[in-house]
Amino acid sequence: MIIKSFEINKKKKFDNQHYFLVYGENEGLKSEIIKILKENFLGNIETVDESQILNNTDLFYERLLNKSLFEKEKTIIINRCTEKIYDFIEEIIEKNIPDIKIILNANILEKKSKLRNLFEKSKKLVAIPTYKDNSLTLAEITKKFFYNYKISISQETINLLVSRCNGDRGYLKLELEKILIYMQNRRNISLEEIYKLTNLSENFSINELVDNSLSKNIQKTSEIINESNYKSEDGVLILRTFLQKAKRLLSLYEKQAKSESIDSLINNHKPPIFWKDKPIVKKQLENWSKSKVRDLIININKTELFFKKNNSSGLMTIFNFIYETSEKS
Repeated sequence: MIIKSFEINKKKKFDNQHYFLVYGENEGLKSEIIKILKENFLGNIETVDESQILNNTDLFYERLLNKSLFEKEKTIIINRCTEKIYDFIEEIIEKNIPDIKIILNANILEKKSKLRNLFEKSKKLVAIPTYKDNSLTLAEITKKFFYNYKISISQETINLLVSRCNGDRGYLKLELEKILIYMQNRRNISLEEIYKLTNLSENFSINELVDNSLSKNIQKTSEIINESNYKSEDGVLILRTFLQKAKRLLSLYEKQAKSESIDSLINNHKPPIFWKDKPIVKKQLENWSKSKVRDLIININKTELFFKKNNSSGLMTIFNFIYETSEKS
């Protein structure tokens, strides 16, 4: 059966449904829907990729059929689903395994899709399509965000932000998070500042630059810097992004229990780390010790202070800092 995205909050309880297909082009909305579903399911939650299942279906069948005696319920989220998983899912549904809920996270599926038709035509299965957000919805999200943080913003600025997120609240939220990092404790931001902060489509993303630097991938870091056209006004945002990610690494180390594995540490972190970011964060933890992360945070703050005092040569200083951070130690 088909359930519209806005009905998820109203329904919430899915006692008689165990299989869910969330599909479409709106990544931000899909993430919100999956989060709501997870919050209303009991037991352990496991996230896998379609390729992991297709590469070894027998092993995955065995894991489903032979749950731990301590697991009463379990939810499995399968990301990047395509038509290739159809046979596997059809067989799992036929087996009717108790106390298992499966969420398929798929991209756009055509009307003739076998997977989509399987979920839409059965009352026991749930299909939740996601489409691009309209401007009104995105404007409301933007207004609420700035209101909650008590930041003054004009309607013209809101319209600019909405126009740049391609109908996807996920992209909008990334832009809003970027603005929040830049703002710190300020309560006003100009249209010109917003324009410069969000006008980076011709560049590699700052997140990608920082992630590669913290992962000690000097070759990719150098490539991003050389092929992008960062301007002086991007400097503070680059450093604030470094600071945010460095603080997350420090938080992970401080919460690590004795003998706890890196995978378990990342999976249990609050707030949750997005599945796409988990391999990156793991790589960063392998390259940084707790004491070195503390030193890094001090260096970030020193670099930002120098940048603000020497704006004319500041961007080169930031690039030097990035290269030093990327080098193996």
